[in-house]
Amino acid sequence: MLRAPVEGRTWRPVGYALISMLLAAPAFLLALLGLVASVLSVLTIGLPFLVGVLWLLRHAGRYFRVPARLVLGWDWPSPARRPTATGPVRWATAVLRDVAGWRALLYCLLKLPLSLLTVHLGYFTVAGLAAMTYPAWWTPARDVFGVESVATAGQAWAVAAAGLAAALASPWLIRLCTGLDRLLIRALLEPDPAQARIAQLEAGRAALQADAAAVLRRVERDLHDGTQARLVALAVSLSQIERRTGDEVRPLIRDAQDNITEALAELRDIIRAVHPPALDDGLPTALQTLAARSSVPVDLSVELAGRPSDAVASALYFTVAELLTNVARHARATRVTVALRSEDDIVRLSVRDDGRGGARPRPDGTGLAGLHRRATALDGSLTVDSPAGGPTTITMTLPGEQ
Repeated sequence: MLRAPVEGRTWRPVGYALISMLLAAPAFLLALLGLVASVLSVLTIGLPFLVGVLWLLRHAGRYFRVPARLVLGWDWPSPARRPTATGPVRWATAVLRDVAGWRALLYCLLKLPLSLLTVHLGYFTVAGLAAMTYPAWWTPARDVFGVESVATAGQAWAVAAAGLAAALASPWLIRLCTGLDRLLIRALLEPDPAQARIAQLEAGRAALQADAAAVLRRVERDLHDGTQARLVALAVSLSQIERRTGDEVRPLIRDAQDNITEALAELRDIIRAVHPPALDDGLPTALQTLAARSSVPVDLSVELAGRPSDAVASALYFTVAELLTNVARHARATRVTVALRSEDDIVRLSVRDDGRGGARPRPDGTGLAGLHRRATALDGSLTVDSPAGGPTTITMTLPGEQ
């Protein structure tokens, strides 16, 4: 307790408070502007100012983190990334609904008074240490400088006792303010544990999806360039052997060639199921290929703002392929309309046919149930509208970014 007035644990927080006051003052004014704008936003006058203030203050944590890390060794993660939204109205709505921005605003309102209090307590500590020495120089102060507030030695020792009390008590109050600041940082600037866990799981899932897509592409390339090429070379060798052998061996060679041809056909089907080569040229080209191969005429419309990720493109491709196959086998339709569009931050696929309707997910988990499971795995959805007698409309929505 006696060492507290001269310990680094006392003066490091004071130095941190002095440095952070340079950031806390403008942040406090900005937070006050946000409060005024929030009141005026009832009349929609201050709504743009409130959106701008919340957007700016959301990043306040990283600026306060710099002096905290340098002086006190504190560190904390940035808040989770705000959901992306296109368009000014949706972006402003996302900013207003962002809890991290409002929490940062509250922290900026409390930070400046807390920093001022910490600095003031540091001044009390210095003043207390100086007052403890007052009995040694109160006489010159009285005679030379004309200080008349302390007229007797007893009063000088009373000043020293008060200084001792201030010097011993102020460091603990400084540490109390520092602990309160740390609690406010954890409560208002650090991301919520549940949100941080969700963001971590989403990032891990995106990494797994990217790794899985890369593995599938590598498997497809190995099958196409390796196994398939060897089977073709084997078929060519058998053809050469057939021309040089007698009639007794040729039937066996033809059977082997037929088996190789069937194996190549199955291998091409496997390659298309793993990673359709048509996707290498882009999703619109791949869908045009599916539409051209369909036995039912297809009206295709593709309006994409950008190129979707491999996981989203693969899901959309296989969904269209599955639905066109179902239409050809079961719907008795004469026309199919496939529409793919980007809407804000989602991708919407709609497949409509004029068949007999009555499409339902199978209880075995295949068909439409499998497509629904694929959409759910990508944070999307699949809806089926297929009354008896038709028409059937199946809509899949997927996030635009994965």
